[in-house]
Amino acid sequence: MCGIWALFGLDTQPLTCICENFDKISHRGPEAFKIEFDSRVKNGYLGFHRLAIVDGLYGMQPMRIHKYPHLFLLCNGELYNHKTLGKQYGYEYATKCDVEVIMHLYAHGGSDKVARSLDGVFAFCLMDVEKRKLLIGRDPYGVRPLFRLRSDNGQLAISSESKGLMEISKHINGNRTLEPFPPGHYEEYEIFYDGRTKLSKSVNYYKPSDKPSFQVYVPWVALNPDDIYGNIRKLLLAAVKKRLMADRRIGCLLSGGLDSSLIAALLVKSAKEYNLPYKIQSFAIGMGDSPDIVAARQVAEYIGTEHHEIIFTQQDIIDVLDKVIYSLETYDITTVRASIGMYLLSRYIKQNTETTVIFSGEGADELAQGYIYFRDAPSAIDAHNESLRLLKDIYLYDGLRADRTTSAFSLELRVPFLDIQFTNYYLSLNANSRQPRDGIEKYLLRSAFNGTNLLPANILWRHKEAFSDGVASMKKSLFHIIQEIVKDRVQDRDMDETFIKYPHCTPKTKEALYYRMIFESHYNGQAESFTPYFWMPRWVKGVTDPSARFITHYAANTEKNVV
Repeated sequence: MCGIWALFGLDTQPLTCICENFDKISHRGPEAFKIEFDSRVKNGYLGFHRLAIVDGLYGMQPMRIHKYPHLFLLCNGELYNHKTLGKQYGYEYATKCDVEVIMHLYAHGGSDKVARSLDGVFAFCLMDVEKRKLLIGRDPYGVRPLFRLRSDNGQLAISSESKGLMEISKHINGNRTLEPFPPGHYEEYEIFYDGRTKLSKSVNYYKPSDKPSFQVYVPWVALNPDDIYGNIRKLLLAAVKKRLMADRRIGCLLSGGLDSSLIAALLVKSAKEYNLPYKIQSFAIGMGDSPDIVAARQVAEYIGTEHHEIIFTQQDIIDVLDKVIYSLETYDITTVRASIGMYLLSRYIKQNTETTVIFSGEGADELAQGYIYFRDAPSAIDAHNESLRLLKDIYLYDGLRADRTTSAFSLELRVPFLDIQFTNYYLSLNANSRQPRDGIEKYLLRSAFNGTNLLPANILWRHKEAFSDGVASMKKSLFHIIQEIVKDRVQDRDMDETFIKYPHCTPKTKEALYYRMIFESHYNGQAESFTPYFWMPRWVKGVTDPSARFITHYAANTEKNVV
């Protein structure tokens, strides 16, 4: 994990201002930084904040190697197939850093070759000063963040987070757009001698339903068409194993729910197989003996992790709420609520342990129809299309939450459920088989691991908790606590003006308005481009709050479902 930043064509920006904006993403890579300028591209700057995960000696960026002196590379990512690509094409690597493969792919195949060939998560910017080209790309699900600022007169800037671009945007004259760079896309620009740019190509190179064009980790022929459960197990385990690539200590988030528990168990299994020289640490958070704390404790004891429990209070929420919104760069209600615990958990990991690489269960709900409202899907095809929609937009909601809360404390997140081969296979299965069954969401995924003893049966079949209930209690959910905190921070007269002041995603409650007010204080004017809509359950009538607690099917409050 790191922070990338670049600026082209803005000739009125003093160097001190460049450094100040570049520094706003320093939390993504606190161990080293570098800003580089090359006279062949006037008014062009490339910046990098580094968190060393692989090749601490030669992995500094902007990366340059003797073989391609005209290429400059910035990349925030992990490319799990870099060794395979090296053998496949005969590349001779100058470093042990996985992202170097991008330079070879570009040099030997051009822009079209790069993004389609990568198995991993990434946001990159490659500058070719010889051909005067700029190539920018992002991974299929946007696991690694990237923002793009561009004007109608050719000024262009990118940053891992929008924090690094907000002030720069004010220095641009004319029409300008600041927005997330779209996942699954790459763009090619021509660079002129004054540093200004012109978009020459924009390609949507991957969609969730597409089959990967690279050589996959598990050969397709190794899958048994008559053993779907076995294939699911094999591919998810492979997704975990390929993500063990790290020179830093690895741990995992553990809520005691299905998703994080599966990943934690597979991680422990893989760590033993690869003889990692330390015990996997797991981390759970809650308010007292919340359902998540109790369940995570059981899982940790069962799989044998070095387990940490973080107990937070209402005062902790008061202390960090504004900071969470600033870190997130969104005002979405569900995202803010769910981020508080993860933010506090990440802070604990950073301050109390040496664990730097964190595995998590993000992506399973979107992929495997884990949200309770999937029970109301009109048909299997509708449910399938909803999975595709959620995956397409995950970078704006759950993916955003997972990245910003961990990166705020210089941790690198890894999400095996969003592995390209795994998601492609899972989505290719019969749509009916992926729907909830007998009132149980993610039935197919649970069934694949049933009887394997990987997890206790009550954890494998544990009902999904609304996040606010999982970390708090059924007597007083987390969002109720938040609502009590913000009610005195927002006046009744403020609510009367919301439709006029905020026509896009108009806040309907004091809680929503407070989130929006804090967001606008940092990211004024970006509400529509950063958050196109509020995350809400579908196919559910009469529900105005995104919490699952308000859905008729929600059953996590019954005694048998709270473990």
